[in-house]
Amino acid sequence: MTHLHRTSLAHRAATAFKSAAAIAALVMATPAAAELELSFYLGTQTASDSDASGFLPNGAGVFDRNVSWDGKSFDAPIYYGGRAMWWTSGDLGFGIEGTHTKAYASAGDKAAIGVDRLEFTDGHNIITANVMKRYPGAFGGSKFTPYGGAGIGVAIPHVDILTSGATNRTYDYEVTGLALRGIAGMKYELTEDWALFGEYQITWSDNDVTIDGDPGQPDGKLRTELLTHAVNIGISYSF
Repeated sequence: MTHLHRTSLAHRAATAFKSAAAIAALVMATPAAAELELSFYLGTQTASDSDASGFLPNGAGVFDRNVSWDGKSFDAPIYYGGRAMWWTSGDLGFGIEGTHTKAYASAGDKAAIGVDRLEFTDGHNIITANVMKRYPGAFGGSKFTPYGGAGIGVAIPHVDILTSGATNRTYDYEVTGLALRGIAGMKYELTEDWALFGEYQITWSDNDVTIDGDPGQPDGKLRTELLTHAVNIGISYSF
C-alpha cells in the first residue's frame, strides 16, 4: 500500500470522526460532566451479507459479488468491546467506544472472487464518539435503567486477504472509512458504583480496502459496507 493512499484514507475517515469527537471533548472539559462510567462487554455478533466489489492485485481480475460474512464471535480472538461515558446531571452522556467485531467471508465466496483468505479477524475494529441518554426512575423505584444512544467514527480493521496464486499477503491494520453505531440497552444497579447491563448494538461501516500486490505488481481494491448486529452482556463501574 502506498504512503499516499494510506494518508488519503486516514484523512477522509479522520475528518468524519473529529467532528463527533470534538463534542465529547467539549463536554469532558466542562463541570457538567458529573459522572464517569467505564463499561466492558462480551457478546455474540453477526455480520449481514453485503456486496463486495473491486479488483485483485497483480492484474488478476475484477469482482462484484454478494458476500456471506460470518462473525464467529467465540473463535479467538473473541468479540468484545468497551466504552467510557461522561454523564451530565441531565442524564445525557458523551464518550468514546471501541468494539472488536469480526467478519469472515464464506469458502464459496472466496473461491468465486479468487482469494484464499478474505477476513477482518484481528478485529473489524469500530471506534466511535457516542451521545447517549439514560432514563433512571423509568420503572419507579426499580434498579433497572434503560438507555440508548448513537455514535459516529471510523472503521480500523485488521485486513487479512491473500489472492490465489499470489505470494504477498495483505495482513495489516487499515483506516477504511466512516462507521456508525446504534445502542439500546438496560442497566441493573448492583451497588452505588457497580452495575450489570444487557444491550443490542448495530454498527455500519463503509470500507475502502487496499489489497497489497506482489513486489513490482499493482495493488488491488475491495469496497464493501459491513453491517453487524450484536447482543452484549457487560459490567460497568461509575465514579
